[in-house]
Amino acid sequence: MTTPRITARHALATLDRLEATYPDAHCALTHQNPWQLLVATMLSAQCTDVRVNLVTPALFKRFPDPASLANAELAEVEDLIRSTGFFRNKAKNLIGCAAVIVASHCGEIPKKMSLLVALPGVGRKTANVVLGNAFDVPGMVVDTHVGRIARRLGWTTASTAEGVEKQLCQLLPAVRWTQTAHVLIFHGRQCCRAQTAWCSACPVVDRCPQVGVGRQK
Repeated sequence: MTTPRITARHALATLDRLEATYPDAHCALTHQNPWQLLVATMLSAQCTDVRVNLVTPALFKRFPDPASLANAELAEVEDLIRSTGFFRNKAKNLIGCAAVIVASHCGEIPKKMSLLVALPGVGRKTANVVLGNAFDVPGMVVDTHVGRIARRLGWTTASTAEGVEKQLCQLLPAVRWTQTAHVLIFHGRQCCRAQTAWCSACPVVDRCPQVGVGRQK
């Protein structure tokens, strides 16, 4: 894995412009507390945020806290989250995660990366979502949008999510990590899309080293 050639100063100037373009960029998963955000993020794997937000109200009404979900019947949880895809594995992880939170953390969501990723079904992406959005602990969330755009902008040369996270965290100050992910996700959904990026509408087209490569003019 080689080191990106883009400087921190250049990346921050690009990020400033993107943040000005998407001032309302935020976590799109509806939640009222860390527990709800953790569950919603786990459900969002291979599923849209819109679909998750349709499913979680009934799930949270039935299981409002880790203790209630830890004692849930697997079949009932599966039925409630079926439309999110991979529902059997997700239901198993949700119940297992809730059980560990109750047994090892007194029903409270951990505030440390090492403790979060030790929970069933929780990886670094989910942990960073919870840390950054529920606890204001800087976290660099790397999903497909973030990875794609970071590579296009020359902010990273990594091909894996963990590699992208590491290089972005080295490039950008910690205070910017959480919002950077929100902004890049918004930009990826609205402009710099995977198949056809709308370069003519891009606010940072002049700062993109890959402009014109397979893009919509």
